[in-house]
Amino acid sequence: MPHDQPASAPGPAPADASDHDPAEAPFLGLLATGAAAEEYERPVLRARAGGAAAARLAALERAKLLALRVRTELEDRRRREAELSALYATAHDLAGLRDLDAVLRAIVRRARSLLGTEVAYLTLNDPAAGDTYMRVTDGSVSARFQQLRLAMGEGLGGLVAQTARPYVTDSYFHDERFRHTRTIDSGVRDEGLVAILGVPLLLGSGVIGVLFAADRRERVFEPAQVALLAAHAAHAAVAIDTANLLAETRKTLTELEAANEIIRDRSSVIERASDVHDRLTELVLRGGGVQDVADAVAEVLDGDVEFTEPGRAPAAALDRSRADGHAVRDGADWVAAVRAGGEVLGALVLRGHPALDPVDQRTLERAAMVTSLLLLARRTAGEAEQRVRGELLDDLLDAAARDPRLLRERAARVGADLDAPHVVLAARMSGAPISDGDGPPRPDGTDRRRLWSAASHLAATRHGLAAVRDGGAVLLLPLEPDGDPAHTAREIAARLGTALHVPVTVGASAPVPAPAARPAAVADAYAEARRCREALCALGRAGQGAAAADFGFLGLLLADTRDVDGFVHRTLGTVADYDARRGTELLRTLGAYFACGMSPARTKDELHVHVNTVAQRLERVGRLLGPDWQTPARALEIQLALRLHQLSAAVTRETEE
Repeated sequence: MPHDQPASAPGPAPADASDHDPAEAPFLGLLATGAAAEEYERPVLRARAGGAAAARLAALERAKLLALRVRTELEDRRRREAELSALYATAHDLAGLRDLDAVLRAIVRRARSLLGTEVAYLTLNDPAAGDTYMRVTDGSVSARFQQLRLAMGEGLGGLVAQTARPYVTDSYFHDERFRHTRTIDSGVRDEGLVAILGVPLLLGSGVIGVLFAADRRERVFEPAQVALLAAHAAHAAVAIDTANLLAETRKTLTELEAANEIIRDRSSVIERASDVHDRLTELVLRGGGVQDVADAVAEVLDGDVEFTEPGRAPAAALDRSRADGHAVRDGADWVAAVRAGGEVLGALVLRGHPALDPVDQRTLERAAMVTSLLLLARRTAGEAEQRVRGELLDDLLDAAARDPRLLRERAARVGADLDAPHVVLAARMSGAPISDGDGPPRPDGTDRRRLWSAASHLAATRHGLAAVRDGGAVLLLPLEPDGDPAHTAREIAARLGTALHVPVTVGASAPVPAPAARPAAVADAYAEARRCREALCALGRAGQGAAAADFGFLGLLLADTRDVDGFVHRTLGTVADYDARRGTELLRTLGAYFACGMSPARTKDELHVHVNTVAQRLERVGRLLGPDWQTPARALEIQLALRLHQLSAAVTRETEE
């Protein structure tokens, strides 16, 4: 019988082949199959039960945590993708509806579906009653709840409508952030609602209603759910507007498609917006100018961007941008107001770019904000120079005996040439004045500062001077050799009025040939400019600009120098020139016509000519002076000019004799 083999001695247990696998290996399969979170514990438990080494267990634990993080991230991405798809589908469905009731019902149903709540409802604002009322519900069973009306600030919905911000409560009856009323609380209690989320329906800058999602149990609405409902509400507001304005259907659909494109391209949009922000920040930090900002934005937006002064920007578009606070479209261009407080400093105009997406529009608006900061910084730096300019003008007005050499030196330091012809302008805002009880009404101090700031800015850009005086502003501006003081007054009135958004009345003096050589002439010219300004106000022409020449014979009384010859030439120059060229007697006929009570029959006897000759001459006068030459106002000026012309001719004859 063969001998039995000796028993083998017990040895170590064979190593588990999984001990040599990477720690991540068990979890990759779980990620691939979308396993539940609790399944990720099994590889660790099996390894621990199998007596795996501590290092192996630690590696598996780390791999498990990493895998769970990856799983959470994947779930979040799938959820966001599903939400965005649902949101786009919602927007697409809403855009296809035409009836307002159908639109509202679709909005509420989809809101309930998106958030998985038991109830959803929508309220609309009633501008006439000043409150908001229940319009559509989905999942509601209470008639009292369906007929609720909420005053602004009452209940959660009234608070959302008043503040235009989302509000959420986990437990409505225990939330003291909003004002509870018996009527609203009774309706909510009848419906059995506990957790409520409300977001505003925004159209432009106004709230047209509130969209709600609610449960009959306590529930925490996550920030992502608030954002989702808010996004849905944004689409809903557009859809409501579309239903009310059927003519805007195609435009609204385009906007929704553009919104979907923005969602798909979100990453690139954020990167581009960040690049713009970095470039503008760098410009500010390195002391760049307005043109640098315009060039940077032009490069980013691939267009032509220009900064324009308030008077040169499209007025209607500039006003809309200032009031709305956003860039607005003006034909094929976009205009963004550059403003500081209530003052408009200019505008950034993007030319030839009619299709501008919201992100690029925001870029233009941000550039306008940076431009305003740069302009304010430049203005602050220039305030010292403006004070110097004001002090120099004060000296010209108050100290006629100043040394001309010192005046020239001070003017040169601020870029002014007081040996060139200038015009003095007296400006005043035409708003309601304020009386302090001790004197005549005076403008408010804030208005004076605004007027001085705008006038100083104009003076600096034109190498002139400006100061505050007598409740208004006085400017000393260079005048071209062929410049017209009246035209300058009208231009300055328009530019100051545009900058300040109130009418500004401006009177102009006659030209001052060389202010440094004759400082006293500046004070006389200012007195004349003030008289012209007050005459405009007295004649009901506040907010305009004029010089003495604009007032006809009244200008002879307003002007410091009685320019009789100028008045006569402005009134009768065309007739006198015609007589001189043709050898006619139109002036003599005109004088006889007025002397005979404007009767052609008596005039022909006075002149010893045929009545047809008188008629022909008067017809020629009408063509030279204009069709209104016989109106009372024009006739008075013409007669006064005729008398002055006759007196001047008599004086000339006596002098020659």
